[in-house]
Amino acid sequence: MSEPTARVARIDSDEPTGRVPRVDSDGDPTLIVRRPIIDMQQLWKTYRPGSLDVHALRGVTLTVDEGEFVAIMGPSGSGKSTLMHIMGCLDIPTRGSYKLDGEDVSKLSENSLARIRNREIGFVFQQYNLLARLTAWRNVELPLLYARVPGAERRRRALAALDQVGLSARAEHRPTQLSGGQQQRVALARALVTDPALLLADEPTGNLDTAAAAEILGLLQELHRAGRTVVLITHEPEVAAVADRTLRIRDGQLEPAEIAA
Repeated sequence: MSEPTARVARIDSDEPTGRVPRVDSDGDPTLIVRRPIIDMQQLWKTYRPGSLDVHALRGVTLTVDEGEFVAIMGPSGSGKSTLMHIMGCLDIPTRGSYKLDGEDVSKLSENSLARIRNREIGFVFQQYNLLARLTAWRNVELPLLYARVPGAERRRRALAALDQVGLSARAEHRPTQLSGGQQQRVALARALVTDPALLLADEPTGNLDTAAAAEILGLLQELHRAGRTVVLITHEPEVAAVADRTLRIRDGQLEPAEIAA
C-alpha cells in the first residue's frame, strides 16, 4: 500500500537556488510581476539525416512564468520530445534563443549545460531511472553528490525531499522493495532536492496504475501551489487537465490557442 501523500513544503538549504524572486510592481503589493523561467523565441531545430533538412521545431515561441503549471500535449512526431530536450538543456536549438531563469542557454557548451541541468532543472521521467543498488535516500542525494554538497547536508536534504513526497518511512528501501508509484515518488524527490527553478515532468504517469498516477499528479499540483514552476509533457488530456494551461504542439509548431484549466 502506498504511503499517504505529504503536504509540500520547501526544503531549507544554504545552497544557491534557481528560484526567481517575485517583484512588486511600482510598490503596489497587489500587483506581482512574475519573471519568466522559460523564455523561448523563434526556436528552430533542424536535422539533416540525409540530403534533406528535417525541421523538428519550426519557430517556437513560448514563455512560462515563475510559479506556472503548464502542460504540453502533442502526438508522436509532433516535436514534443525535441521541445522537451531543449527545454531541459539536453539539446540546443539550431537557431533562436532560449533563456532559462534569465540565462541564455541556447549556445552553451555541454559542460555548461550539465551544470544548468544539475542546478536549475528537476527531471521526472516515465522511467524512474533509479539505481537498484542504492536505497531511496541515496538515489535522491545523487544530484547533490554531483554538485559536491557535503555528505551530512546531502543526507539531510535527501531525507527532507523524501518527506515532501510522503516516503520518509521508505528512506532505507531499495527500488525493488518499492511499488511503481513509490519509485516515481523517489524520482520526484530526487528532482526536488536541488530546489530547481524548473520541474520538468515527461510522461510521469505513463508506467503507473490509476491510483498511483493520481498520487503523482496530486503531488505536482501541491508543488505548484507551493510556488514551483512545473512543465508537464503528456499525450493524455486527463493528465494535462491538472495544469493551469495546456499548449498543443503539432508539426513542430505550437498551436495558437491555449486551453485554460
